[in-house]
Amino acid sequence: MQNEIIHSGELLNINGDLTQKGWAKELLLHYNRPNIRTSKLKIKEWDYYCILNEKFGVAFTIADNGYIGLISITLLDFLIPTQWTKTILIPFPLGKFNMPSTSHKGNVVYNNKKCRLEFIKEGEYRYLKVNIKEFNKVDTLEGEITLHQPNNLESMVIATPFYKKHRFYYNQKINCMKAYGNLILGNKNYNFNTIPSFGVLDWGRGVWTYSNKWYWGSLSGTINNQSFGFNIGYGFGDTSNASENMLFYKDKAHKLDKVTFVIPNDSYVKPWTFTSNDNRFEMNFDPIIDRHSNSNILVIKSNQHQVFGYYSGKVILDSGQELKVNNLLGFAEEVTNRW
Repeated sequence: MQNEIIHSGELLNINGDLTQKGWAKELLLHYNRPNIRTSKLKIKEWDYYCILNEKFGVAFTIADNGYIGLISITLLDFLIPTQWTKTILIPFPLGKFNMPSTSHKGNVVYNNKKCRLEFIKEGEYRYLKVNIKEFNKVDTLEGEITLHQPNNLESMVIATPFYKKHRFYYNQKINCMKAYGNLILGNKNYNFNTIPSFGVLDWGRGVWTYSNKWYWGSLSGTINNQSFGFNIGYGFGDTSNASENMLFYKDKAHKLDKVTFVIPNDSYVKPWTFTSNDNRFEMNFDPIIDRHSNSNILVIKSNQHQVFGYYSGKVILDSGQELKVNNLLGFAEEVTNRW
């Protein structure tokens, strides 16, 4: 039985433990960081945006992970296909990034001599601004993306405890935001205005265990000219109260139970499949690009396969209505971290 959070309140009690565990369709609980009862070194806070269309995409990360800060920008070209990623590491930010305590308001800005990245929230709109020199070792990447988040757009929210005391993850995934704008890299203009484009925000705050593994999949697009998307994932924490699996159709959320990723053992760019215990999510996935990174810096180790490709299959809404998914672009990932 999955527990739906329907009442607002504080996320953590005075002892640093979750006041409620489960899932919601909006951010009802307030992330009260002062109640965390662990070292600042262990607190992890990030905003991750991914904006895609059938030809290209971009992803931005600003993360304050206690003893390491991370700024990451990825540009994807699905026609070549290829990707470029530039990552900046900042030692011991320890909360100095001032990540907002809610996704409803607040801005995040990183700025140094070679890179400026801004996440601005104003009403129903999110403005993502970037200027980074020598992005592909030669050219500057600059531009602005606008995301529209209607007030009635439902999302996936989950408050997940870990089996270790004072460890938790509070997460919101906002799918199906229409995207506009353009990015310029050298003499190439990536124009998001001329092709239907959609973005997702992964808003995460918590205190994680050192060693963990997760699976995450996401899609934002349209079916029958109506907004459609999903969030699927698992792999960490105590998920007995809820899964993070959810469909989105016409701006409304439809809760799923368990979804399983079936990944080929010998290659991440061979077709994947996804299945569910309630038969409401049955999907094939044809990869285009495997954005693979494998880092090992002192006590921090991370092996990531974020794979972009096309989903096809079927889903069933809460009403029982079946929707066919036919070659819609999204991503799925397997990540192993020691952090």
